[in-house]
Amino acid sequence: MNLSTLRPAKGAKQSDNFRRGRGHGSGNGKTAGKGHKGQKARSGAPRPGFEGGQMPLYRRIPKRGFTNINSKEIIAINVDKLDVFNDGDVVTVAALQEKGIVNNPKDGVKILGNGELTKKLTVQVNAFSKSAAEKIEALGGKAEVI
Repeated sequence: MNLSTLRPAKGAKQSDNFRRGRGHGSGNGKTAGKGHKGQKARSGAPRPGFEGGQMPLYRRIPKRGFTNINSKEIIAINVDKLDVFNDGDVVTVAALQEKGIVNNPKDGVKILGNGELTKKLTVQVNAFSKSAAEKIEALGGKAEVI
């Protein structure tokens, strides 16, 4: 996929190449698609979310906590999942994706120490727990932080 090939979904965009209010023959004359009278027919119609003076929904709903914009979404994998690799393999994030262990590594992958590992592997990911690194190195493998 390329940024240059991105297109809106079919039917999502409507053509904006016709001029409103240019007579009956144009198919959009007289009221120019605004119907007859009423607040929405006038200029200065209310902004989106305005409820006629009633407290709007976005202000009625309680707000709790906050979202940290600097937080990272790190995917955690247990050591026993690495047993699908062959002895002596180099395990990278791309290799984990290829095997279907990791779906979408957003900000990184961390290996945790649950389970048992039976193969000597060189694991290159973003982070390790102490127990995971010990288990990998106990079998002669390497735990490399990238």
